[in-house]
Amino acid sequence: MTAILTIAQYASAVSGILAFVVLFIRPIRDKVTGAKELREGLRCQLRSDMLHTYYKHRGESKIRQYEMENFILEYKAYKTLGGNSFIDIIEKEVKTWEVLS
Repeated sequence: MTAILTIAQYASAVSGILAFVVLFIRPIRDKVTGAKELREGLRCQLRSDMLHTYYKHRGESKIRQYEMENFILEYKAYKTLGGNSFIDIIEKEVKTWEVLS
């Protein structure tokens, strides 16, 4: 029984050390590689593409099927990257539009 408790204590200590290391390595890695800036740039490009599609078709409320598929994929990627709720409103409206084949 004491062997199991000892193993559990060691496992807990190792887990704590690993969590500590991960907390400090990720920000350093992001700083060195520029990952944060890349994510922000990608998010900005996705937002720009979605808004371009939206304003292009807003008047007629019709969208081609491939453009709708692209819009949905861009929206999912945008939200995964931490995009804000502004695009949620746009996405809800675009989903109501007629899809042309």
